[in-house]
Amino acid sequence: MIGRFTLAASLAVVVLAGAPAKAATPQQKLETCNFGADDKKLAGAARKSFLAKCMSDKDSPRGKSVAKPKQQP
Repeated sequence: MIGRFTLAASLAVVVLAGAPAKAATPQQKLETCNFGADDKKLAGAARKSFLAKCMSDKDSPRGKSVAKPKQQP
């Protein structure tokens, strides 16, 4: 019985370690974004732009996707 619990707990740790981290609250997300801006030594407009992108709910590091042109028949 204890062996099953240990196995399940170990598996949960492995699965959760591979999952992407998300901030639980807007305050935690702001702290994470500020840490990133500080790490990059951003100031002024560059910092403001970085924080705006970081605080948005978009997960894509590439930004908006571009629509593919329609193929003509």
